[in-house]
Amino acid sequence: MPSSSTAQPLRVVVWGENRHEQVEPHVAAIYPDGMHTTIAEGIRENLGDGATVTTVTLDDPEHGLTEERLAATDVLVWWGHAAHAEVADEVVDRVHRHVLSGMGLLVLHSGHWSKIFGKLMGTTCTLRWRSEQDRELVWTVDATHPITQGVPNPIVIDAQEMYGETFDIPAPDELVFISSFSGGEVFRSGCTFRRGHGKIFFFSPGDQDFPVYHHKDVRRVIANGVGWAASDFPRALPTLLRYETGDFFNGRGYQGAIADPEPQEASAPEAADQTPEPARA
Repeated sequence: MPSSSTAQPLRVVVWGENRHEQVEPHVAAIYPDGMHTTIAEGIRENLGDGATVTTVTLDDPEHGLTEERLAATDVLVWWGHAAHAEVADEVVDRVHRHVLSGMGLLVLHSGHWSKIFGKLMGTTCTLRWRSEQDRELVWTVDATHPITQGVPNPIVIDAQEMYGETFDIPAPDELVFISSFSGGEVFRSGCTFRRGHGKIFFFSPGDQDFPVYHHKDVRRVIANGVGWAASDFPRALPTLLRYETGDFFNGRGYQGAIADPEPQEASAPEAADQTPEPARA
C-alpha cells in the first residue's frame, strides 16, 4: 500500500473469466456487471486514491494480459473457474515471468486450479469441496499480518461453497486464515507465498453461486492483500551473475554453458593421416 501521500497509486488489474455471468441467470443476478467488476469495486472502496483499478477478461485479446499491460501492473487479481484450459500457455508464461520479476498476484477461490497458480506452486492444487449453502467461518491465524487488519475474527459468511483439506499446495510461507464449515471441515483459506521477486496471496472465499464478493469483510481482505502483494522494488527477474574473487558488487551477466571450441583446420600432417589407404588386393 502506498506509504505516503506522495506515493504513486498502486496499479491493480482484476482478471475475470466472466463466463458464469454470461450463461447462468442466477449468477448474473448476483453479479450483473461480472464478478471482476464487483471485486474491483471492493478494492476501490477500501484503497480509495491509493489504487487505480482496471478489469480485463478471458475473452479480451490475449486475455487482456499483454506484455504492455503486465509491465504497467503492480498487482494482478485472478478469478477463474470453468475455463482454465482456455487460458493460452503463452499468456500463462508471460504472467509467470512478471510474478517472478516482482508483480504481486492474488488468486481467488477456484483460481486454485488455474494454470498460473499450478505453475507457481508446482503441485496439483487439488482439494475437497462440496457445493452447498454452507456457513463459512474465516478464522484469523496471524493477527499481526497486514492482510488481517480491520476485519473481525472470525469473518462470518452465511452462504458459501465448502473447500476442505487436504489442499495439495506447498507449505505456505505464511498461514493467514483458516476456515471452518458446517460439515466440520477446515481449510487453509488465506495463504501467502513468495516466488522470485513476487508475492502471492491465495484467498478462497468467493464462489460464483453466492454473493461473497459483496461481503464487506471479504472486500477488505482482498484490498489488504493487494496492498501487501505490491512490491517496493523495481521490476526485474532474478539474474545469475558471475563475480571475480574479491569483487562483491559488480557481477557480470552469465553467457550460458561453456561453448564448443572453434573448429580448427587440420594441419598438413593431420590431413595426410586422414587420407584413406588404397584398397588392398
